Amino acid sequence: MTRYLLERPHQLVSLTFFAERYGSAKSSISEDLTILKRAFQTRGTGLLETVPGAAGGARFIPYILKEEAEQFVSEMITELSEADRYLPGGYVYMSDILGRPAALRQIGRILATQYLNQSVDVVVTVATKGIPLAQSVASYLNVPFVIVRHDSQITEGSTVSVNYVSGSTKRIERMALSKRSVKPGSKVLLVDDYMKGGGTVGGLRSLVDEFDSQLAGVAVFAEGDFEGQRTVTKYTSLLKIHTKDEQIRVTPGNYLTQIFGAENNQLN
Repeated sequence: MTRYLLERPHQLVSLTFFAERYGSAKSSISEDLTILKRAFQTRGTGLLETVPGAAGGARFIPYILKEEAEQFVSEMITELSEADRYLPGGYVYMSDILGRPAALRQIGRILATQYLNQSVDVVVTVATKGIPLAQSVASYLNVPFVIVRHDSQITEGSTVSVNYVSGSTKRIERMALSKRSVKPGSKVLLVDDYMKGGGTVGGLRSLVDEFDSQLAGVAVFAEGDFEGQRTVTKYTSLLKIHTKDEQIRVTPGNYLTQIFGAENNQLN
C-alpha cells in the first residue's frame, strides 16, 4: 500500500480499492493509513491526506522539509563551486549533476513542494537539458510534461511556433510545440535547468499564451549573472551562479527565501 501511494502522488485512492486489492476490511485499511500518515510526516516524506465519505479515500502529497532542502542546496553549492567547472562565456558545467537520478529526484521534489497547494495541469520545458528536470517535477506532481523544441518534428504533427529574443545573445530564436500537447485553459508550470537573460523562458511564456493557458509559475535549477533587465521577473531558482574573471561563486537562489523564509537563505 505504501508503494502504491508513493508511485501515484496527488491521486485519490479509495479505501474500497485497497480493501479489495489486499483482501482486508476497510477498518484495517484505515488503521494502516493512520500508521502511514504518521510515518510520512515523521520522516518528512510528505502528507497523507484522507478524504471522508463514500467518494473519499487517501491521497499522498510529497514535499520536502526545509532542513533537507537546505542540505541539498548546500551540497550543490559546494560541488558547483569547483574551479574546473568554468566554461567559456561565463557558463558552468552542470550536465553530470543533471544526469544523476538521485540529484534529479531531489530537485524534482524540491521544486514540486512549491506547488503543494497550487493547481498544475502540465509541466513544460525546452529541449534538451531541461527535459530530465521537467520529468522529475512532473512525476512528483503526477501531471504530464511536454517538450518544446527549436525545430518542428514531423512526429509532432501540427505545431504552434513563436519567435523570441534570446536574453543573453540578443538573437532571434524560434520554438515550437505540438498543438496536441497542451489543452486550452491548462495551468502550466515552466521548468528549465538554467536561466541567464530569461529569453528562453519568455518564449515559453509566449507559447503558453498561444495555447490560451495560464502560467502557474517558473522554476529553474540555477540562474546566472546577467547585466541588464531580465525578460522574466517572477521565478524561483535553487542556485545563483556568479562567474567573473573565470572564477565561480555559487550562492543560494531565491527558492529558500520564497518558500521557507528569509532566515533560511544563509548558506553562503
